[in-house]
Amino acid sequence: MGALVAAGEVLSLTLKYWKLVALAALIAAVPIAYLVGHGRGDSSGYSRRVAEVAAADLKAELERKGDNAKLAGMSDYDLCVSGLRGSGMPVDACEQLRGLPESKP
Repeated sequence: MGALVAAGEVLSLTLKYWKLVALAALIAAVPIAYLVGHGRGDSSGYSRRVAEVAAADLKAELERKGDNAKLAGMSDYDLCVSGLRGSGMPVDACEQLRGLPESKP
């Protein structure tokens, strides 16, 4: 019977101070909701970022393979000209790689 009286008193106090109880519940619920939402958002953001990095790495690797195939077929002169033009320098230094014209007997 004592527990029933104590529960009745708690209920009576809750009804008497319902605004304080509601405010306390709100104050307790906001940080909990933030932490739960932040954890979910943070993990999905991390997964999305990992996927973006993996896709960028794959794209860069495929571009390198394409560049390597293109570069393998180029002559030394063409490689020199491509490198110097890419850096904005004159290509005169590459002339020595052009080679001598073949003389016919």
